[in-house]
Amino acid sequence: MLLRLAWQRAPCSRTSPAALARPGTVTAAFLDWRPRQPGAVSARCFRLRSRPSPSHRAACVLLCSAYPRSSVWFRMASGGEESSHRHTNRLLKERSPYLLQHAHNPVDWYPWGQEAFDKAKAEDKPIFLSVGYSTCHWCHVMERESFEDEEIGQILSDNFVCIKVDREERPDVDKVYMTFVQATSGGGGWPMSVWLTPELKPFIGGTYFPPRDHARRPGLKTVLSRILEQWQNNRGALESSGERILSALRQGTAVSAESGGSVPLAPDVAQRCFQQLAQSYEEEYGGFRDAPKFPTPVNLMFLMTFWCENRSSSEGVEALQMALHTLRMMALGGIHDHIAQGFHRYSTDSSWHVPHFEKMLYDQAQLAVAYITASQVSGEPFFADVARDILQYVSRDLSDKSGGFYSAEDADSVPASGGAEKREGAFCVWTASEVRELLSEVVEGATGSASLADIFMHHYGVKEQGNVAPEQDPHGELQGQNVLIVRYSQELTAAHFGISVKRLNELLATARAKMADVRKSRPRPHLDTKMLASWNGLMLSAYARVGSVFGDKDLLERAVQAGNFLKEHLWDPDRQMMLRSCYRGDQMEVEQISPPIAGFLDDYAFVIGGLLDLYEATFETKWLQWAEELQLRQDALFWDAQGSGYFCSDPHDPTVLLQLKEDQDGAEPSANSVSASNLLRLSQSTGRGEWVHKCNQLLTAFSKRLSSVPIVLPEMVRALMAQHCTLKQIVICGQKDAPDTASLVAAVNSLFLPHKVLMLCDGVSDSFLRTRLPALSSMSPAEDTGTARAYVCQDFSCSLPLADPQELRTLLLDGTLPQQA
Repeated sequence: MLLRLAWQRAPCSRTSPAALARPGTVTAAFLDWRPRQPGAVSARCFRLRSRPSPSHRAACVLLCSAYPRSSVWFRMASGGEESSHRHTNRLLKERSPYLLQHAHNPVDWYPWGQEAFDKAKAEDKPIFLSVGYSTCHWCHVMERESFEDEEIGQILSDNFVCIKVDREERPDVDKVYMTFVQATSGGGGWPMSVWLTPELKPFIGGTYFPPRDHARRPGLKTVLSRILEQWQNNRGALESSGERILSALRQGTAVSAESGGSVPLAPDVAQRCFQQLAQSYEEEYGGFRDAPKFPTPVNLMFLMTFWCENRSSSEGVEALQMALHTLRMMALGGIHDHIAQGFHRYSTDSSWHVPHFEKMLYDQAQLAVAYITASQVSGEPFFADVARDILQYVSRDLSDKSGGFYSAEDADSVPASGGAEKREGAFCVWTASEVRELLSEVVEGATGSASLADIFMHHYGVKEQGNVAPEQDPHGELQGQNVLIVRYSQELTAAHFGISVKRLNELLATARAKMADVRKSRPRPHLDTKMLASWNGLMLSAYARVGSVFGDKDLLERAVQAGNFLKEHLWDPDRQMMLRSCYRGDQMEVEQISPPIAGFLDDYAFVIGGLLDLYEATFETKWLQWAEELQLRQDALFWDAQGSGYFCSDPHDPTVLLQLKEDQDGAEPSANSVSASNLLRLSQSTGRGEWVHKCNQLLTAFSKRLSSVPIVLPEMVRALMAQHCTLKQIVICGQKDAPDTASLVAAVNSLFLPHKVLMLCDGVSDSFLRTRLPALSSMSPAEDTGTARAYVCQDFSCSLPLADPQELRTLLLDGTLPQQA
């Protein structure tokens, strides 16, 4: 009988690891196990199915005939623990922090590669594929419970070829087998456990497994025994089902431009996307579901872009309110680290209070851009301060001296009070007694001789018994602890204690600084020092865009350092290709594995986007030229000449069984969405009109998704809106560092202009631009005075030159271009 193990996704690392099995979902012949009825789940032990993309839903339908309906449902897991050192395997030769964490398991682990594939074929063994990442809590629970277990390690090593994959190093492998699991279950998560034939075809999958049967739930030992039994007695059925699954997945996940298809109408798609987001919007605290709540910067950027195109409509006003309210509540909430800056991964409750404490680089990058955009559209310094706050955290804690950025900080750490067991949030939370002891001084002039602790605790919701509800802490790790959350406005807190708002802000800043010093003495969470091209590209964009809005030379210099890092360490000039990753060595030097992992589509797309932002922030044309070079390589490596759009990975790699095109903007934007914008921007900056045509082909390939469920592709909807209205070319003619030039550039950067490219013609470093764009030859500073002037062009028509920054700002806001004589 054909078998399937599937699961429900629960992205909170504090979710109970045990599966909530469903009656009658597994055959007795397979597990010899009868599941119990699912019990109640606490708010912090939530179960959440990830929303399948349209292609995954299509594949589910196709798989009905290829796969039986019996299944076991398991929960996702995330977080990290260190392994013991009683054993050593070949993962010790790897540089991925996640793989190194498993280098001392009593499991004969292999990295993904030909050596493991050859062994499986030579010994005719099934493959056990385990996929996770270094800051994944339940990945390391499974390691501690199962992969460090001598008996289970022996079973795995004797009967399977065991392969361990860092999903952040090999997103292509992760996507293929996650697609298999999502298509057969409707959900997914990590750790991901999949069993493959020696030909790499999946036939059984799951996520977290307890080591042994518990509460009538099957343990990994039982699962392994049943899989071996089926492999020996029913192998033909397993292999044929694997082939049918792959065939169905290839058909169900295909994204292709239909013959005679066209780009969907942008206004209709944008309106539908707004309506779908509005329906899922949670009004009290913002965000797009009750709990858990993720930041979803792609949604927020779409809403602010939608407002830009619909300023005078009620829908536009509502879209802006949704975005700003969400960003404000997030910044006030516990998901925002009020002491050491930056944002945690997501909130386990609806009020953004109790987070999963992991910090990811890609979240910081996208949120910094979202907050600086909010400051542009609202004019509120509050949002600009949060953007700067994020970059302060990244510069301090996620930056390598080479100019690169590290990937993540773990949620778990050893409590300062002692003990060997790590706890989630231990680095970040506070008891009331800690706060009172640290901030004991009486504040002169405050009502009732209040201490600094009284004021701080009132403002940030610190309670004597702790402020984490029991349902948010099912394992008791946060008992008596406080997660800081702003409970009152500055005005209300100041009035409550009879002090001025200015004085309050000074006091709170002093308190936060003292608490930050204490945090420095606590055991730190694990730091994933892997440096990924894609996430570094996103962070490059953040520094360039925030730095340009502030006119901050230090931030712009950090952006340049990141650009240089990418060119030096993650670009192979000999093979003309991006590399996926590099690593911090034991001596703090940058290291590379041999052979290095070739870059994937998102590495190219995100770096190109970052380089375009870096050019507009510095006007150094070398960044624009490299962006053009990378786009040409991306087209050659990943473009689907038959169906249009870009494959996520090299379509010629025989070990990657599905050629996928990501069709969902999630925690990160899809590389096809970013590529659509890149193509439009590059076409306007380089004069390559063929890239407009390629963008149209890409959007046509995704037209079904865009037309029916645009909420899953909000970043691509933004590109569609840009394609519809045609990008503005803003050309500043003047000396690069002259004050009058800087004033015009500042006027542009003060506004959120989602559909524009910005260029500088200074007569010195602009030969690349003038060669590519002949129209620039007629643009110059004022002939009599040499004063810098700005031109705004669209659809081959340009405005009269403007020298006054306020007039330029008014023109850009109005959108109507007075024609040049």
